[in-house]
Amino acid sequence: MKFKKVVVGGTFDFLHKGHKALLSKAFEVGEYVIIGLTSEKMKNQASPFEKRKEKLEAFIKNKGEYEIIEIFDPYSIAIDMEELEAIVVSKETKARAQEINEIRKKKGLKPLKIIEIPMVLAYDGKPISSTRIRRGEIREDGSKKSKKS
Repeated sequence: MKFKKVVVGGTFDFLHKGHKALLSKAFEVGEYVIIGLTSEKMKNQASPFEKRKEKLEAFIKNKGEYEIIEIFDPYSIAIDMEELEAIVVSKETKARAQEINEIRKKKGLKPLKIIEIPMVLAYDGKPISSTRIRRGEIREDGSKKSKKS
């Protein structure tokens, strides 16, 4: 069963293997995917918004119908858009999705179906993250970063 409208969000500073799995799942379960992309003001370590948006669009261009919306807080569109049916998250962000559902209930909106994907692991068995990539521990695909690169 596909949901009519699905939401997914993030900074997507490095469009790594974990992000790609998250986005791919959103398109797998949703007819229309709304992607909340964090504002530069929200995440000061992130690349410029337009640069991150371009990378996202290049990855998702043939995956289905979508809309990218700039978000200024972690709840934004997910707590206000009545037509949303599901949210796609990783284990790391599942608690936030549960908070979103509590807020939606208080506002009289239907809770979202939470679709959790497993964490995508790097070569060392630890989750791939932008922080680890930024530190130079791993590459975007989760492989070991060589001393030369």
